[in-house]
Amino acid sequence: MNKDGITVFDKARRVAGVDEAGRGPLAGPVFAAAVILDATRPIRGLRDSKQLTRERREELAERIRERALAWAVASADHEEIDRINILQASLLAMSRAVAALAIEPHEVQVDGNKCPVVKQPVTAIVMGDSKVRSISAASILAKVERDAAMRHMHSIYPQYGFDEHKGYPTPAHLEALKRHGVCPIHRRSFAPVRAHLERVP
Repeated sequence: MNKDGITVFDKARRVAGVDEAGRGPLAGPVFAAAVILDATRPIRGLRDSKQLTRERREELAERIRERALAWAVASADHEEIDRINILQASLLAMSRAVAALAIEPHEVQVDGNKCPVVKQPVTAIVMGDSKVRSISAASILAKVERDAAMRHMHSIYPQYGFDEHKGYPTPAHLEALKRHGVCPIHRRSFAPVRAHLERVP
């Protein structure tokens, strides 16, 4: 383990860490990132993205993009989430991120307890985003990319406050949903959105 308490694996093998962001929101896509770190270009401060401020996440995301051997970000949109459910959509985004890597990894390590379909050996690691550096890096990239996407959605649908809550079911978001109704990027299979649609005559 390094001084951050994060496990460092065999430097000779290319290990892609994978994580997602955006399973809980009522709107927008779910994002996933895959990162192969370069052992010769270490990045200090990697940890679970939820433990970092926005400013620190964005700083680290820039370093990851600059120093990683390879990285990729992918997503599954709200329609895919509604069609196949959020778990399967998250795994699909993860598969897409791994497939998009410019360098093929020897193995894949994923945060959580479910594995996406990839052609490499894959392992799920519970709380991997706080244990494995490459998964921490992936969690940061996925979060930064999704937040940026939701800020863009705010420019299209400003009445919902997506720039603040990023689609999560905060009181402000639920009030906006009640006041303005469902917008095109809302996940219609999610209970609060579905309940609103069922109440609308």
